[in-house]
Amino acid sequence: MAVNRQQRRPVVVLYERIADAIREGVYPPGSTLPSEPRLATELGVSRPALREALLLLQEDGLLSVRRGVGRTVNDRVRRRGYERIQPLEEVLSQGAPLSVRPLLRTVEEPTDFTTQHLLAPAGAELRFWESLMEGDGPAALSHEWAAPEGTLAAAHPAFAAGLRAAGPAVSMLSVLTAASRGLTLSARSSVSATLLGRRRGEQLGRAADTPAVLITQVVLAGDTAVPVLAAKHMLPTGAPGLPVLSH
Repeated sequence: MAVNRQQRRPVVVLYERIADAIREGVYPPGSTLPSEPRLATELGVSRPALREALLLLQEDGLLSVRRGVGRTVNDRVRRRGYERIQPLEEVLSQGAPLSVRPLLRTVEEPTDFTTQHLLAPAGAELRFWESLMEGDGPAALSHEWAAPEGTLAAAHPAFAAGLRAAGPAVSMLSVLTAASRGLTLSARSSVSATLLGRRRGEQLGRAADTPAVLITQVVLAGDTAVPVLAAKHMLPTGAPGLPVLSH
């Protein structure tokens, strides 16, 4: 797969610029980022685009927001916790599964999120699927990434083949679960509160400041627990309830 750089989402490019600046010490751990107007001017970008990238960096644990202080660079990425392995369109269903409407099927270079969770090396090419889960209307937005082809060829070739053969109206996680009969899957995930932001609000037909639940999920395959899929699922206020088993 060749990365079409013209198809890369602008927010991902901006995310990487800021993440690189953090890694290079321009914004060291514990430091406070410049204000949004100043940072937008320094980077030569619009404030809405910057706000979207900053929101993603916050979700991925690179930044924290402190009241009265602003956005600060974290010392280390937050740990993940919540676990469940089931396609989101089934988890949220009230009987029949929600439908999956593809928004984007492409490849991307790694960001900090996929580097951390998929152990993707620099320059790798990762399948990226963006999908809307719909019932009577848009219920959730999913971003899913598969591990690099070389990793899948060694750890889960059936998943790699399933991705190549899959039609557009499916989620990546549904392809993985269907391809994993007889293979052990495990997962680590987290649930946190956030806001939709401008772009995701437009996709879900909601205001940018709509509260939402963000589910971050990483699925590992086999006895050696190789990460093969990472995802972010965004559920806005009013989405179907998320059933959680606790004991």
